[in-house]
Amino acid sequence: MYKRILLAYDGSDAGQKALLDCQTMAQWGGAQLYLIAVMPSAMSFVGLEGGVYDVELEERERAKYQSVLQEGLRRLEQAGYASTGEVVTGEAVDEITKCARKVGADLIVVGHKHLDSWAARWWRGSISGALIEHAPCNVLVVITS
Repeated sequence: MYKRILLAYDGSDAGQKALLDCQTMAQWGGAQLYLIAVMPSAMSFVGLEGGVYDVELEERERAKYQSVLQEGLRRLEQAGYASTGEVVTGEAVDEITKCARKVGADLIVVGHKHLDSWAARWWRGSISGALIEHAPCNVLVVITS
């Protein structure tokens, strides 16, 4: 059974469904739960501001990701689960796999929402698909429609 479960949590519908599934799996085996929220690196904010790095924008984004993480931790605590979490910065797949190695996770849980158009799928790419290729452990992809 899984003893250390890492959940990449973003507060979306898919993320919240993954959080529920994560709770169920933790209940089965008494697993430790770790949540991370992955914030894009500061360089991705440069493009948003027309080539100018904005410290205040980065701070607002960090506060937003911290809020999402705290909400996930609060939900787990209300359900009776002790969990820890952190906001990490960088590319999602790299940061999730790095954190999984750091905490010794034997399962990574991520939410995924199917996209309707081929253009949306092409543009966005698949974090869950890439994660399966690079993860140091099992990956559960929780699908929402």
